[in-house]
Amino acid sequence: MKEELLKFCQERNVLLDMFLLDFFVELDNANYTKAFIEKLKNITQKRFLTKEVIKGNEGIFEILIKNVCLDDTVKYEYFKLKINSEKKVEDIELDQEKEKSDVLIKSNFVRPGKQLKVEDFIEHFRNRYEEMSEILQNENNFSNLTSIVKMESGNRGSVVIGIVNDKSITKNGNIILEIEDFSGVIKVLIKSDKKELISDAEDIALDSILGFKGTSNGEAMFADKIIFPEAKLKEKKYSNKEEYAVFIGDLHYGSNKFMKKSFDNFISYLAGEHDNTPEVEKIKYLFISGDLVTGVGNYPNQEKDLITKDLENQFKELAELLKKVRKDISIIITPGNHDCVRIMEPQPLLNEKYAWPLYDLKNVISTENPVYVKIGANDDFEGFTVLCYHGFSFPYYANTIPKLIKANAMNDPTKIMKYLLKNRHLAPAHASTQYFPSKKDPLLIREIPDIFVAGHTHKSDVTIQDNILVVSVSTWEGITDYQIKLGNKPDHCKVPLVNLKTRAVKILDFELEEENIEVYKE
Repeated sequence: MKEELLKFCQERNVLLDMFLLDFFVELDNANYTKAFIEKLKNITQKRFLTKEVIKGNEGIFEILIKNVCLDDTVKYEYFKLKINSEKKVEDIELDQEKEKSDVLIKSNFVRPGKQLKVEDFIEHFRNRYEEMSEILQNENNFSNLTSIVKMESGNRGSVVIGIVNDKSITKNGNIILEIEDFSGVIKVLIKSDKKELISDAEDIALDSILGFKGTSNGEAMFADKIIFPEAKLKEKKYSNKEEYAVFIGDLHYGSNKFMKKSFDNFISYLAGEHDNTPEVEKIKYLFISGDLVTGVGNYPNQEKDLITKDLENQFKELAELLKKVRKDISIIITPGNHDCVRIMEPQPLLNEKYAWPLYDLKNVISTENPVYVKIGANDDFEGFTVLCYHGFSFPYYANTIPKLIKANAMNDPTKIMKYLLKNRHLAPAHASTQYFPSKKDPLLIREIPDIFVAGHTHKSDVTIQDNILVVSVSTWEGITDYQIKLGNKPDHCKVPLVNLKTRAVKILDFELEEENIEVYKE
């Protein structure tokens, strides 16, 4: 095991301190250990991995240990205690040399390759129901919660929590929902004369997990209230230091419509080459929310739309541009559906086989999609939690939820993002995205973020919802025939600049006229 591990690390250009080498050998699970080392290297962008590095990424470590130990709780507690024990003397000097990172990846989804079974999806939905039910109860402190099977005739003011199986509208304008919990199924009637309730019910997506308060006649429930699990912050956070974060996405590098002159304009701004931009030196974080490259083979005859036809070269040429970004700016990258990773969510890290040039950049931090990232923490401030999601589920809600259809929400994407915050899930409807079933649903919004950022729609938009800063990013690609066909009206090269001390937001415009590239104009 030790020789195999050393050979693997040598091939990956990774060094382990003696504590971790001995620790991994004792785990005695080569496949999980290799996957863990690979992921930790990519997340931290460190070639020398120490005990303190692993302790700084507790989420991924926790999942690794649980997967290795399975149901052996004694073994699990032993390894957990071992990694959290006091440092060896020989480790202290190494830890002092380790550069402190103020970017922490808070969620990771390490899982083995496996053939999916029906049971995996059943477990996924059962666990999602239990966790969302707990969130609803904790947020609302129900005193009259009951199960569906215990709803009796004349039972008034009771609350049930159920997953929405079906929805229909009667000729009188009433809405009938079929909901289910572990005990049974019941119809929930929302009468048309309850205008506010009807408005909420119209926008309920199938598979949502909601609370319902009302009266039962033994066969159906007459709803008086619909309770959503809503993500809300009690107050805004303000950093104690003046630092800035900028948000971009949907670069589509490699497309013959990539707006290189405009992107070079943005890069030169980050380099401090523009006049009257004193804030630039305080920019510490650059988020890129997916679709870094346009990829190959994403749709029929894509070759005709490519100026760089090789995937590895797309990443290589993009890395040459990002290499010009100041080294003290952390570049946090989330993959999208064009980036040569699976469509199934959560999406893994960018494939190092093709994206290795990005991994060679010391200030690039590659993450999964979706991901929670903590930034700006210091001794006197806990930092901001940023939820990054590319947004592949967005078109489904824009085209199925009445309120979002009416708002033409693909051109007003923060409305979609607010809707998902209200439902506490990035894709509450089973049909809205492909997903990898797991014990803990990675698309459930467990932790309420300070900032929620997404892409995919190619629209620049910023708003605030219940003290959460909601950011949608624009594109760096000219308008395409596909977008024209769908009626999308993309924004080009607009960059939100957020002052983390004051929370002031400024939209910077880097768009320049590009030869032979058409852009959308109002």
